[in-house]
Amino acid sequence: MLNRFRDFWTKVFSPLARLLLRLGVSPDAVTVVGTLGVAAGALWFFPRGQLLGGVLFITVFVFSDLLDGHMARLSGTSSKWGAFLDSTLDRLGDAAIFAGLVLYYMGPGESDTFAVLALYCLVMGSVTSYARARAESLGMQAKGGIAERADRLVAILAMTGLSDIFDLPVLIPITLWLLAAASTVTVVQRILLVRRQATAAL
Repeated sequence: MLNRFRDFWTKVFSPLARLLLRLGVSPDAVTVVGTLGVAAGALWFFPRGQLLGGVLFITVFVFSDLLDGHMARLSGTSSKWGAFLDSTLDRLGDAAIFAGLVLYYMGPGESDTFAVLALYCLVMGSVTSYARARAESLGMQAKGGIAERADRLVAILAMTGLSDIFDLPVLIPITLWLLAAASTVTVVQRILLVRRQATAAL
């Protein structure tokens, strides 16, 4: 759903992408720095209860996901390696965000239930991505579903930030419950989609 905004943000960051290329910065370097920034923000701020600060810090680095790809296209250096590196590090960054929330609920958030819920979201997010990657490695498709990566990421970051701004901590667990359900449905959808393709190929 949120991928429709990719073209808009790509245009916004195009001048920065061109500047970085002129300075000799590679798309891969932007990918690595972006992931390190997301992970550092999530694992430093969230466990300390600094939710809004963490969201703002992470958001700055999340945009590197658009920047690196645009830089690769501008420089004509798009490659399978770059796509692999980007996808792999994206999963690490996503996992760090939910791991940060797990640590938050084990600390200042004081809720074992919500810590387990955040951990479930972390695991199911990884399984969602794995299902698609494994299907594609077998020559099949497993895209789509009701909880794609961009939707999950924006939802949890937005609600975490708003929970701190308006002092409404309930917003995070509500979002986690919804993401847990949506991720589970998405995994099932992808499994059924691959099963139909595999059966049809017999």
